Amino acid sequence: MRVRLTSAFAVLLCVASMTLACAAQEAAGVPHLQRQGSATQLIVDGKPYLAMAGELSNNAATSLENMDTIWPKLVAGNLNTALIGVSWAQFEPVEGQYNYVQLDGVIAKARENHMHVILIWFASWKNGTSSFAPYWVKKDYQRFPRIQINDGKTVSLSGPLELLSTFGDETRDADAKAFGALMKHVGEVDGTEHTVLMVQVENEVGVLRDTRDRSPAANRAFAGPVPAKLMQYLEAHKDSLIPEFRDVWAANGYKNSGTWEEVFGPGKPADVVIPVQTTSPPMSALEHSNSWQSLHWPSDEIFMAWNYALYLQKVVETGKAAYNIPMFVNGWLQQPNHAWPGTYPSGGPLPEVHDVWRAGAPSVDILAPDLYLEYFDEVCERFTRNGNPLFIPETSTTPANAIVAVGKYNTIGFSPFGIDGNRPIGADLAGTYSMLEQLAPMILARQGTDAVTAVRMSQGDAPKSIKLGNYTLTFTYTGRNSRLPPQTKGQVAGPPPPPGAGSVNPNEGPPEAAVVLIATGADEYYFGGGGMRVDFAPTTPGPGNVGLGDVQEGKFVDGKWVVTRQIAGDDDAQGEILVLRSNNIVRVTLYRYP
Repeated sequence: MRVRLTSAFAVLLCVASMTLACAAQEAAGVPHLQRQGSATQLIVDGKPYLAMAGELSNNAATSLENMDTIWPKLVAGNLNTALIGVSWAQFEPVEGQYNYVQLDGVIAKARENHMHVILIWFASWKNGTSSFAPYWVKKDYQRFPRIQINDGKTVSLSGPLELLSTFGDETRDADAKAFGALMKHVGEVDGTEHTVLMVQVENEVGVLRDTRDRSPAANRAFAGPVPAKLMQYLEAHKDSLIPEFRDVWAANGYKNSGTWEEVFGPGKPADVVIPVQTTSPPMSALEHSNSWQSLHWPSDEIFMAWNYALYLQKVVETGKAAYNIPMFVNGWLQQPNHAWPGTYPSGGPLPEVHDVWRAGAPSVDILAPDLYLEYFDEVCERFTRNGNPLFIPETSTTPANAIVAVGKYNTIGFSPFGIDGNRPIGADLAGTYSMLEQLAPMILARQGTDAVTAVRMSQGDAPKSIKLGNYTLTFTYTGRNSRLPPQTKGQVAGPPPPPGAGSVNPNEGPPEAAVVLIATGADEYYFGGGGMRVDFAPTTPGPGNVGLGDVQEGKFVDGKWVVTRQIAGDDDAQGEILVLRSNNIVRVTLYRYP
């Protein structure tokens, strides 16, 4: 007897099958994301994982011989994870013929060095260009179309670019097919070992030198209606949309249908040519200082965000159908000197258009920042809105940023770019990674709760107070390798003297200090980092004075706390002042007295 399934029942059956498949993967320890409180964690082999990572230069892994000198450097720098590129051109040099040699070699060497890998799929786009596409793609303009910019009105910047268009269905399908083959192979060779944790799909997508693609296909789509799928998503999430995006929609009357410009406002005028940088001029000084967080010619950027999201959705869902591990996309950030779309890749997964990406690419797990800006905390805040997990695939080697990202913003991982450079990995970053690796089980057990946070300070900052556990902790900047001043018997301990006055060598102190702090009991804390003094005040009823009970510097060995130095006497001002030295781990117990 034949049974005809209704379309609704077929959909339910498909969803049920996918749910069972995901559950089976999780049971097998396959890497996946999982919520804990307000945090999202990467789970590997059943345990939360913190990636102390580094991204290699783009072509480092195109030669396994070249990688032989890199692995020891990564191990010496205390990394546990490497972000490594896979070139579409090298993986599929001839259409339909796949080369697994580099991929297999990287995975094997990572295992030998007890490291994990996050793959980067350099395919249709890298830094807003298409240099990693295979030769057979590059040479065929008809089958694999390029974008066009400036309507052909500016000779020096007109016509097609070597930038693949999102309006090439064959390009999208070829990219997706190759990525599916890649992920199928990863599942076959790594489905039980779990060396590969996640995949970045493409790199810094978006249109450069103009606000949007102006090819004939793009122009037809832009002149047409905003797709119903996007409008339905916006209506359903109206109350929780990213504020700067919602403001654009509101300014145009919250229309639920119409062309892109009718719904989201005007695009770039035809006579405006995008400069390389939005310095002042062409911006005014005021615009330069505050416009880098706003949408400019919003319909153009929103239009491109939608089309890049649709393209990547196809690639990602094809890859996940073959082997379902977390996948993310990364964005080249808007910033003061690159405030207009086109000076940064227009349409990438930037915070002002996260809602568009969520609507168009629901299979993408993380929208990630390539974070080189001085506004580190502000960018982290913007990238963690509406539950977006924080992963930083590219950044600078700033130890304080790593500590803050882990302790304050629940990052899944921190990854400076070019970690395979000519010089050894800096001692400061290596020390910070060692410290965070030791504290990781304690931090990960409390992520998403109010038992862990971090504080950052610079020389000259006013003291900062944080309520954590049963106490308010007040932090004062001291600098690297601080020491308390000598105390005369019976003298009440005061604050350390200013830099240059004996406690801090001004040539030693870093411009920033950072500490991760963890409340592990009613009267117990662990601190990792340094360069600060800590004072405690109770927040619960009882005696008002706080004393330092045990103060121990130490380390974790095989998960067990080992004391390397017991602190008392002159080193904590007779039990009254706690000073944290750089990259130390300190355990403190407190007591209260009248």
